[in-house]
Amino acid sequence: MAGRYDRNPFDEDDVNPFAGGSVPPASNSRMPPLPHEPAGFYNDRGATVDIPLDSSKDLKQKEKELQSKEAELNKRERELKRREEAAARAGIVIENKNWPPFMPIIHHDISNEIPIHLQRMQYLAFCSLLGLTLCLFWNIIATTAAWIKGGGVIIWLLAIIYFISGVPGAYVLWYRPLYNAMRTESALKFGWFFLLYLIHIIFCIWSAVSPPFPFKGKSFAGFLPAIDIIGSNVIVGIFYFVGFGLFCLESLLSIVVIQQVYMYFRGSGKAAEMRQEATRGAMRSAF
Repeated sequence: MAGRYDRNPFDEDDVNPFAGGSVPPASNSRMPPLPHEPAGFYNDRGATVDIPLDSSKDLKQKEKELQSKEAELNKRERELKRREEAAARAGIVIENKNWPPFMPIIHHDISNEIPIHLQRMQYLAFCSLLGLTLCLFWNIIATTAAWIKGGGVIIWLLAIIYFISGVPGAYVLWYRPLYNAMRTESALKFGWFFLLYLIHIIFCIWSAVSPPFPFKGKSFAGFLPAIDIIGSNVIVGIFYFVGFGLFCLESLLSIVVIQQVYMYFRGSGKAAEMRQEATRGAMRSAF
């Protein structure tokens, strides 16, 4: 059994590190010195920032400019609205150009401006206008082929003239009056359409035949020039026969259009209304 004064195994030994021996010399390794900091590195809090004194003035000036521009835009908007209201009271319709979509040059909106029961006839008339455009454009192609094969440049120049005058002329002379007549149901505009559309039908039939008078015969891709050309050049003759077929289709479509418009014109009582309007106009001019 252990004695009362046995040594505690958990006590630390009293060891003198300097007793009985020499102290090991310190190693020569040293910590690298800290890099030198620039002067005033820790004094950024006291640094001054240059703020332009005119910044507040510039902001106020820009604000005034924006306010003046806004006032000018509001003034223009009110002026435009006033003109639109005045035009609406006077019965003037302001039309925005929306067709063709890739390069708007005319106003055309059948689905929103033409009554539903008249839209089919208006679409047929529009197809007739596009058909005439196709006929005159193909006529340029056919005369170009004939010119290349020695037909002369005159017929090609005449075909260009037919196209640049025929398409806008058809739109202004008979398509636009029909469009306005359908939209407003004006009897006089219907009468103007009938007169000029009959001329259009005669022109299409004449172009399909293409007699050598009054214009130069081969300037139209019709039946007679096709017969004359196909004997000397088959390819150019085929081009002319295609033009003859297009003019025939355009003539048939135009006859269908005028027939349907005339049936509506007679059935809706517009014929009697047109006679009354013509009579009143003659009386007003007489007095």
